[in-house]
Parts: sequence; C-alpha cells; structure tokens
Amino acid sequence: MSSQKGNVARSRPQRHQNTFSFKNDKFDKSVQTKVPKSKRHPWKGTERLHNLQITPPTSPKYRKKKKDKEKIEVETRKRQREKNSDFQLKKIMFLEEASQQEELAKEWCFKPCEVRELTNHEFFMPGLVDTHIHAPQYSFAGSNVDLPLLDWLTKYTFPTELKFQNIDFAEEVYTRVVRRTLKNGTTTACYFGTIHTDSSLLLAEIADKFGQRAFVGKVCMDMNATVPEYKETTEASIKETERFVSRMLQKNYSRVKPIVTPRFSLSCTDTLLNKLGSIAKIHNLHIQSHISENISEVEAVKSLFYDYKNYTDVYDRNNLLTDKTVMAHGCYLSAEELQVFKERGAAISHCPNSNLSLSSGFLNVLEVLKHEVKIGLGTDVAGGYSSSMLDAIRRAVMVSNILLINKINEKSLTLKEVFRLATLGGSQALGLDKEIGNFEVGKEFDALLINPKASDSPIDLFSGDLVGETSEAVIQKFLYLGDDRNIEEVYVGGKQVVPFSSSV
Repeated sequence: MSSQKGNVARSRPQRHQNTFSFKNDKFDKSVQTKVPKSKRHPWKGTERLHNLQITPPTSPKYRKKKKDKEKIEVETRKRQREKNSDFQLKKIMFLEEASQQEELAKEWCFKPCEVRELTNHEFFMPGLVDTHIHAPQYSFAGSNVDLPLLDWLTKYTFPTELKFQNIDFAEEVYTRVVRRTLKNGTTTACYFGTIHTDSSLLLAEIADKFGQRAFVGKVCMDMNATVPEYKETTEASIKETERFVSRMLQKNYSRVKPIVTPRFSLSCTDTLLNKLGSIAKIHNLHIQSHISENISEVEAVKSLFYDYKNYTDVYDRNNLLTDKTVMAHGCYLSAEELQVFKERGAAISHCPNSNLSLSSGFLNVLEVLKHEVKIGLGTDVAGGYSSSMLDAIRRAVMVSNILLINKINEKSLTLKEVFRLATLGGSQALGLDKEIGNFEVGKEFDALLINPKASDSPIDLFSGDLVGETSEAVIQKFLYLGDDRNIEEVYVGGKQVVPFSSSV
C-alpha cells in the first residue's frame, strides 16, 4: 500500500465504507474527514494505586462518591448516544490535515485499512443542489425549445403533463429522471410534479427509494384557458393539495419533503393562492413557484392582477413569500421587489439554460446578491434542455459574461462564485444550509467522487495540471468539460447511492 506526500495511506473500501478523504469546496485546501463505524473509548492502561484507602459503603462520603460516579456514567452514555446518532446520520465528524492521521486514529478509533486514499487527480466535492426542475418534462428534455414561454407551455408542456394521470407512464419517467439527475451529481432536487396527486406521491416514493434528497410538489392550477382539460377546480386543487401534504407527512421520508406548488400566478385564482398560503403556514412547509420569467408573462400578470402593486405582491399578499419560498427565474424583478424578497427571506432559483433556450431574459445575479437575496441554480428541465447542474454552472458563467460585455455590470461572476451557487447557495435557498452545501463538521456527507481520468473521460489532463495536491486547474477542467462519466460515486447523507444498488 503506497502513500503520496500530503495524503493518508488508505485502501479502497467495500461499498458503503464510512471513512473518506477528500478535497473541500475551497479549491486550494486539502482536508480530510472520517465517519467511523462507531466511536469507541478503549480502556487506557490501568495505573497503580498508592495509599489506597477503603471507604465504608455505608458512610456519607461513600454514598456521595457513588452518586457522583453514577452521574458521570449517565452523562457519558448520553454523549455516546449523541455521537452514535451522528454516525448513523453519516455526518462529517472532523476536517483535518492528512498529516494528523496517527493522532486522529487514536482519538476516533479507526485503523489505517479503513482509510481511503485518492489518487492525486481524484477529489470529492459537495453534492450539487438543483433548486428548480420539472420532473414530468424530462420526457421531452432536449427537444421542443423553439417557442417563447407561454406558447411553449400551451403546445408542449401542458399536453405532456396531462399524460401523467397514467401512473405507469409516470413511473417510467420519474424513475428515469431521478436516476439521471443522481448520475449527474444532483444530490438534492426541488421537483415540480403535475396536478395529479397519486403520480406526484409516486415521484416522492421513487426519490426516496434511490436515496435522493428532494422536495416534491403537486402542481396547483385552477386556470388554464389554452388547454382547459389540464386544470382543476379551485376546490379540487385545495383538497388534493391537502391530501398530498397529509400523505407525505404520514410517510415521513427522512430526506424527501412536500413543497406547496402553485404553478404561477397566471394559472391560479386569488382564492387558490390564498388557501395555498394558509396550507403552507399551517404545516410550516416550503413553497415554490415561478416569477418574472418572461416579459409577456409579466405583462399578463399585471393585467390579470391589477389590484396588486407588482408580480411579487401577488405572492406576498397571499402569504406565499416566506423564508421557505424559492421562486424560479426573476429576470425582471425591480429593486423594490428584490427588497421585499430580502425582507421576507425568500430565495430565487437562477435557471440560465431555460432563460436562454426560451429567449426569456437574463437574470442579473450580481444585482440579486447586492440586495442580499438568497440564490441558487436550477436546471429548469425541460425549458432548460439539460438535466445536469454542470450545464447550469457553465450557462450561469456565460450569462454573467454577457451582462459584462453589454456594460450592464462592471464585472462578471467567477467560476468559484457560480460553483458556490450550485452547492452552498442552493442549500441556503432551500433552507438546508445547516445540513448540506459544503464540507463542514456536523453537516451530512452529500458528496461526489470525481475522477477526471475515468474511462472515456472527456477531459485531458497534462503534467502541469497535476503538480502537488489536486490543483485548481483540474477542478476547473471538470466543471467546464466533465460529465457523468467523471462522477464515479455519489453519496447522500453518507450513503453511496451511485453506482446504483442492485436492489433499486
């Protein structure tokens, strides 16, 4: 067994090995984490006792010693249970330099054979967080992006989503989209379903089965003049949303949660929007929808909801803009609206592929950040033709460059800044930043094992790329050129979910 300078000697573990070494999300720092199978405190060497005095068991002094000892044992067992709970959750227990292995092994009771050693070109990175994706639209992803938003919805989207009343069709598409996104490195996804409750419940079940962390929403819409067969009555939408939420809460999935999902203002009456806001408040649920994606959409909302100040006000006055809300797009939000987002703690999902593919517009991310609004990235399948968050990262950089070229901004987003949006930014947008988003002690191990030299890799590395520890050049090449072939393993909550188990 060999060891490289700066790395810990480690053997390749069996599947679901609980000890890892990785690079963190800061490109230039090498760190190590281990999640031992158990935390044992071995007995230390017994020391000789001098001047031993025997205290009578009936004396007050003896009883006090016994009581103190019992108290210490109770506290020790309590701490042990808490630590064991962390191990069961596969949390990151420590981040230390590889040179500290010997001391760490003594403290955490692991053996050298339990440590995994990566080559100098392999690295771990935090799992990618897709804050906006339409699961049913995956069935036509990569096609039909030749129309602007409202026409696109009428011709392609609504007729496709109508098919999901067929549970068998829904199972096929939802199984494929969950598998595909996991292979692409999406450890957390915020899914839109359709108006069909049972198929939306199935989507949640499939995400849980494959081990993906997810929010799943049953879409609500009681207005649809262009495809009238694809809508609900107001009463049915409210009732079915309550049934969906109730069933999801009963299932109590560990990492798949319900999210209240009005499609967008143009598809919902005031009554429905208001009731959905109440449901979210009663059950303390997350909320997702769309806002200011397309100029024609914004104008239509202004005409339909003329009693409201603006698009944001429609959601805000119906209690749908909270610190658990994530709104997709936001290309045309005013400074006043962004201020409301900040005050409510609501987040924006930046979907650059979709914004470009449907010719919707550009979101000025720097302006959003200037207003201190939470923001993550989304693929927005199938308006965005790619289900890969790597594509979302690349498109976000390009959009930022376009705004710089056109002198709208004085600078562009860096790759590091956009990478943050795809990881920690996404977890903040979804209110999960205390659990995931980067490699910090106490967070769950959502991670991707990246191998730029994988079989049939689209990346070519050269000697200058591999000097010392995994270099920034190698990471940049993966983010710009890599794909699922380079993502050899995917972990969610410390459990390996890719490659897929034979049981799913």
